[in-house]
Amino acid sequence: MPQIILEHVSKRFERFVAVEDLNLEIADRGFVTLLGPSGCGKTTTLRMIAGLETPTAGRILIDGKPVFDGEKGINLPPNKRDIGFLFQNYALWPHMTVYENIAFGLEMLKWDRQRIAARVGEMLELLKITEFGKRYPAELSGGQQQRVAIARTLAPSPRVLFMDEPLSNLDAKLRGEMRTELKRLHTDTNSTFVYVTHDQLEAMTLSTRVCLMESGRLQQYAPPLEIYNRPANTFVASFVGNPTMNFIPARVEGREAGTARLRVLGRTAVFTGDLPPRLPEGVTLGIRPEFLPIREEGPVRAQVYSTLPAGMETTVKLKCGEEMLTSVVFGSVDYPVDAGVGLDVVGKDIVLFDGENGKHLSQGALQF
Repeated sequence: MPQIILEHVSKRFERFVAVEDLNLEIADRGFVTLLGPSGCGKTTTLRMIAGLETPTAGRILIDGKPVFDGEKGINLPPNKRDIGFLFQNYALWPHMTVYENIAFGLEMLKWDRQRIAARVGEMLELLKITEFGKRYPAELSGGQQQRVAIARTLAPSPRVLFMDEPLSNLDAKLRGEMRTELKRLHTDTNSTFVYVTHDQLEAMTLSTRVCLMESGRLQQYAPPLEIYNRPANTFVASFVGNPTMNFIPARVEGREAGTARLRVLGRTAVFTGDLPPRLPEGVTLGIRPEFLPIREEGPVRAQVYSTLPAGMETTVKLKCGEEMLTSVVFGSVDYPVDAGVGLDVVGKDIVLFDGENGKHLSQGALQF
């Protein structure tokens, strides 16, 4: 399986910049998710790697071989890049059976009938759809059609499998089941997967690394838990995590070795962490809801704005002065609206951001 490298890749549509100076390395056998809001450039990036879109500038290599080079005029067509592409709408032939849909690409490659039959049988078994071989797409559920589309894409043994929001047409329960199947499929096929989604839960649960983009620019490229725990900036922190991170403005009042004294939520607190040589006067504290537990003896007082129980956990919205905060409490708990509660801050993963540009400054503990 190949390594994929993008070097200074850009794509412009007249005045609109879809992707700007993107550098990316997708490891052999990796499962990389291109994540971001609509219009951030993730699908354009996928299409450029696949050869369905021509970059304006830059260089793309697959397995050490340049498939696009703007300076040298190299631009291999998709069929020369040995990739498989799974589209959002599955694109199954309605007049063909499941077997015929999977076999179609192999027939185009001039495989003999015996080899085709063996390979289709492997794919039907791998995707657990053996009993549907003689059915037509209209006779299948959405999840079953999804499996057929994956089987058809994998049948020619492409070096890389590209997927553009393949689960977006499924209901929530089926989407969860297919996430499990895709992760298992990645292990079973030992392939390189490149996956596009705007769903941060999919990115977190499926990927070995996440490429988070915004307005055509790479914001952070790292393993999912690193993106969650050590976000590069406030955009990354706000996009990944549900409920989203609390962002609390603070003012630096003084500092010593390894600590900074902050004025936050009308109180003085001490932040302890690996601080940079210089701190701006205005900073933003990033606190995940699970690090803001409700405790009666907590040093920060707040007022319950609303409670959202969901069975396993309860999301509580709280008013603390002018700030609206979010806390997550384990279990089914309910609090009366406008009730007064205490808040604590726990753990060593409280993030300190620059208050002006939103960049990550430090990570540590906060004590009131």
